[in-house]
Order: sequence, then structure tokens, then C-alpha cells
Amino acid sequence: MLQANEIQQRFTHIQQTIGEAQQALGDAPDEIRDCIEKLSREAQQAQDVMQSNDQQRVIECVDRLEDMGDEAKRISRSLPQMPAHLEAAVTRVHAELSDLKHKLH
Repeated sequence: MLQANEIQQRFTHIQQTIGEAQQALGDAPDEIRDCIEKLSREAQQAQDVMQSNDQQRVIECVDRLEDMGDEAKRISRSLPQMPAHLEAAVTRVHAELSDLKHKLH
């Protein structure tokens, strides 16, 4: 199990990666834009949970974010006009979330 400070550091990095995906949105299709924006809002709301010592809440929160990352990745792969740099950013977000999830379980 990861230590609380390690979880916080990884989560801060995930937030930065989500921010990079938001910056890469440009004139991206609404479907992926909405998904990334929703993921960003959820990550902001998760900040307090990540700073808590409630391991169960942290795991549930990361699981929920990872599910949203799955959805973003699925959408990015299904859109024909998906910019490559945005798809790469979405893939990084998903990979970071997935890695954290697996380390928490």
C-alpha cells in the first residue's frame, strides 16, 4: 500500500496531466471535451479525499476517476477527427490513473 504522501504526490501529478489534456483540447469534438472537463471537475473535488487518511474513500475516488479515464480513452479512440496530441494526453491521463488504482488495490 502506498503512503499518504506518495498518494498525494501521484494525485498532484495526475491533476497536472489532466490539465495538459485540457490544454490540448483546442477545437476538439464536444464529446471528448465534455469528458475531460468532467474528469477535471471530479479530480478537483477529489482533492480533499486524497488528503484524508481514509484509505477506503481514497480507493473509491481513484476507482471512479479511473473509470472516467477509461471513458475518455474509449471516446478518444472512437472519434475519427481526434487530434493526435490530444489522444496522447488522454492516454497519459488514463495510464496514470490506472497505475495508481492498481497500486492501491
